[in-house]
Amino acid sequence: MELNFYSVFVSAITTLLVGFVWYGPLFGKAWMKETGLTEEDLKKGSMVKIFGLTYIFSVMIAMIMQILTIHQFGALGMVGGPELVDTAQPSYAAFMADYGTAFRTYKHGALHGFMSGLFLAFPLIAINGLFERKSWKYILIHSGYWTVVMTIMGAIVCGWV
Repeated sequence: MELNFYSVFVSAITTLLVGFVWYGPLFGKAWMKETGLTEEDLKKGSMVKIFGLTYIFSVMIAMIMQILTIHQFGALGMVGGPELVDTAQPSYAAFMADYGTAFRTYKHGALHGFMSGLFLAFPLIAINGLFERKSWKYILIHSGYWTVVMTIMGAIVCGWV
């Protein structure tokens, strides 16, 4: 099992594409109100830097999404990683022969991506939002975005075999 970097690089684009719609026509006005930003504020700063760093961070998220969505990485971890596959017990080879591509579907990845958004992104954003005294609307806008993004990312990185 190796990381599929094509799926990582493609799925990382989803943060930008979904963000364009999510923080634009869907929830843009509500988001700006909840954050206290204005149109003038959004025109400040280097967009190349913002989008560039967003993509780099998104690649990092997509890489871990493969680990979260593809069960075979767990079996690989149990033998100590790729460098120890040749010395693994015969049960590892039998497992991979039986389940090598099992659960490698877009649907399965989307399920795990959704669960990651709901049980990882949402609590993280909610905790920060509570301490920052943000509204539940703010928390739901951001956590909804990440849940959608992680669902799509999970689908791409798991299903792209």
